[in-house]
Amino acid sequence: MKILIIQQKMIGDVLTSSILFEALRNKYPESELHYLIYPHTAPVVENNPFIDKIIEYDPGTGKDPVKFLKFLNSIRQESYTAVIDIYSKISSGIIAKYSGASIRLGFQKKYTRPFYTQTFIYKEKPETKAGLAIENRMQLLEAFDQEFPRELKPKIYISSEEKEIFRKKLIEQGVKLEHPLIMCGVLGSSSMKTYPENYMASLLDKLIKEKPKAQILFNYLPTQKKEAKNIYKQCNSYTRSQIFFDIYESSLKGFILNCANCDLYFGNEGGAANIMKALNKPTFSIHSPQIKKNYWAIYEDGKYNKSVHLEDFLSTKIEKAPNNLDLKPKYFSKEFLKFIQHNLKKPTKLGFE
Repeated sequence: MKILIIQQKMIGDVLTSSILFEALRNKYPESELHYLIYPHTAPVVENNPFIDKIIEYDPGTGKDPVKFLKFLNSIRQESYTAVIDIYSKISSGIIAKYSGASIRLGFQKKYTRPFYTQTFIYKEKPETKAGLAIENRMQLLEAFDQEFPRELKPKIYISSEEKEIFRKKLIEQGVKLEHPLIMCGVLGSSSMKTYPENYMASLLDKLIKEKPKAQILFNYLPTQKKEAKNIYKQCNSYTRSQIFFDIYESSLKGFILNCANCDLYFGNEGGAANIMKALNKPTFSIHSPQIKKNYWAIYEDGKYNKSVHLEDFLSTKIEKAPNNLDLKPKYFSKEFLKFIQHNLKKPTKLGFE
């Protein structure tokens, strides 16, 4: 078989959907597997041994009729047996339909149903610790065979040589790798997904008070530098001395390799947390109240991977989306410090190299 998997948009989505390649390769070792993604997300699937070809789709292509038609023709010429459209939007549905594949799989939506030969309904409750983001993707493989696993862990594949280059780079920038190094997602991908600045600063102060030799790197978008600096300024002077604010990798690949040299992740839930999980690192994530926790809280055991959500501390369900201000640090600071103590005692795992 020759199979195309489509996953446009965010880094975390592209990384999570990559589990389908491992499952398909194990089941059909002679198959040819291609992945259609946005160019900026490619580093999270580079060197993945289960992917035969990465097709980079520029978001602007769909806005230009001539370029889009040329792209559609290139997809049709591949003569795919099957197309699995995880994205399942009109743009990706058109690509799936035009491919001419006899098997076209996607998620059930009124406006995309005509594009597929079979659709699947999103699950509402997870059946395993993998979480809904994993389980929903894996269920699409039921169209081929019922014996696929229900869950697999996303993995990022980096070489020990790449990791060592960035290890030396961090040391040259003043980081003492004999002491703990923490990647902190100080900001989410949007204001709605961002924990309040003053709350984040107070948690960083607590972290450094608990582990005075710990060192911190900040993760944020280039456009968020001002907001990140505001959080830095709100920390106490000793905490600021442990934050390497000027160590920042603008490329996704560079960020991944910095993560590979960190001991754990703490901060807003998002792509950075997913990257650290895929590198087999401990993570403590803070979910936005507006986002359902059971979707992206993947492979959580309460010790190695843990997250918090406002609903964890309410006696009733959230009816209306509240502000992040409602999730006060005092609600989970003890759990957070317990997580830090537990995961900075043991040697760091080296990830999937």
